Amino acid sequence: MQKPSLCIVTPALADANNGNWQTAQRWARLLSGHYRVSLARQWPDAQVPDADLLLALHARRSATSVAAWAGTGRPLVVVLTGTDLYRDIAHDASAQRSLALAHRLVVLQEQGLLALPPALRPKCRVVFQSSPRRQSLPKTTAHLRAVMVGHLRDEKWPQTLFEAARLLRADEGIRIDHIGHALDPALGEAARQTALDCPHYRWLGGLPHAATRQRIQRAHVLVHTSRMEGGAHVILEAVRCGTPVLASHIPGNVGMLGAGYGGYFPPGDAHALAALLRQCRTGLAAPAGRLAALQAQCEARAPLFDPRAEQAALLAVLAELLP
Repeated sequence: MQKPSLCIVTPALADANNGNWQTAQRWARLLSGHYRVSLARQWPDAQVPDADLLLALHARRSATSVAAWAGTGRPLVVVLTGTDLYRDIAHDASAQRSLALAHRLVVLQEQGLLALPPALRPKCRVVFQSSPRRQSLPKTTAHLRAVMVGHLRDEKWPQTLFEAARLLRADEGIRIDHIGHALDPALGEAARQTALDCPHYRWLGGLPHAATRQRIQRAHVLVHTSRMEGGAHVILEAVRCGTPVLASHIPGNVGMLGAGYGGYFPPGDAHALAALLRQCRTGLAAPAGRLAALQAQCEARAPLFDPRAEQAALLAVLAELLP
């Protein structure tokens, strides 16, 4: 019996190398044993075969594809990103229409459901993204190595990191690497100026995924300063390789790391971020220090982000629509 066919519509393909593409590529791999999967930037697409089911990433950016597919009457799943949940669905008519047309909605962390209107929550499911388990790489004890990963754009709020770097002295034993392309030229210029003024801060620009992952594995902490997130893949990658996270206290991050996590700072609060970095530096080799406590909390969350758990959750959603 032939496997059913699934089309994944993603506004970003391999050339973007961003979170949407990483999600679409991974889901295609996880589902390929059960579905004939194709990837497309939009639907319909003359280069993509017709499908039994459509899974669209992004309610607003994939709205045209969602509306076109809805006319077929076939099953439709819409996956909600951070800008969907925490900006667009409040005022964008095309995003709102995508929510109404979908047979199932998917959010990528456990707080996402609370951002939806109550009437839509019964058709929403939580699917945590995943990453293979990886070992930490050797970490220096001479200083604290922090890394931030994310393209430079307003939603990621890198200004918080720039300001924190300026609050830290070069002799405090804290080194910061910042990875990501400058999607906003003004933020790229701010990163360059911060690197000139602060010898303990380096902006490395965009790096290949494997090189970025190795830097996360070698870092003592991952810094995540976003003002809005649907469920940051870089957070779970850090957790899955034993690197604790210092994150802005926003729903998308709390939904990943848990309400009781000890590594949050108020969004945009560079002083609080700098204080957390100092606490981690002080406890660098202390078995009962702040760094060790955060590592233990992340270790407890790591099973949520196992690829087998993600695959099972995806298959369960699709099975509700194609038994």
